[in-house]
Amino acid sequence: MSKHLLPLSILCLALSACSTLPSPFSSSAPPSAQTVAPYRAQVELTGRLNVTYQKNDKPESATVNFNWQQTAQRTDVTLYSPVGSTLATIAVTPQEAVLTQSDKAPRRAPDIDTLSAQLLGWSLPVSGLRDWLQGYADGADGRRFVASPQNNSVTTKDGWRLRYVSWQDAGENTPGALPQPRRIDAERTTSAQADAVSLRIVLDPAPSPQAQ
Repeated sequence: MSKHLLPLSILCLALSACSTLPSPFSSSAPPSAQTVAPYRAQVELTGRLNVTYQKNDKPESATVNFNWQQTAQRTDVTLYSPVGSTLATIAVTPQEAVLTQSDKAPRRAPDIDTLSAQLLGWSLPVSGLRDWLQGYADGADGRRFVASPQNNSVTTKDGWRLRYVSWQDAGENTPGALPQPRRIDAERTTSAQADAVSLRIVLDPAPSPQAQ
């Protein structure tokens, strides 16, 4: 098992935790300004995750592929190595979070915050990524942020700097399609160097309606 699997497992735990929370939102922006696609409570995503963090005063970095299946009450995340081997599976419900690795007993906790603290010792954003992945965030000014290719960066209320670097190509066969995020960069810097974390999330292209 790769020494980098644990922090990446926590990254996916953070992602999956966000998706099991209630997801309605309201925005003060008029509909014409909400150029990102509407939020979806049920979604399946695939892509790649990269995390850069500090360990023993040295920078560490790792990357993993993922499959993420979300419903209103449950999220299942599978982590894969670059060659396609399953590294871990994660299941999150309102009752508990469970991390299972090959040849190891499942690790359980009542919630993601508890499990994250037990396994890693520092936390990733468990309340924001659900929104971030679809182009939404709660800004530091208390307002609801709705991303678009023209309005692509924000600092969140909990101190993360988000930037929507690129967007999905809606394609010529989907008239009126709204943009969806393709790559999201997130960075948190604090006075404690050990708490500095950078995330890069690259989502695979969404299937066309004909392929669904």
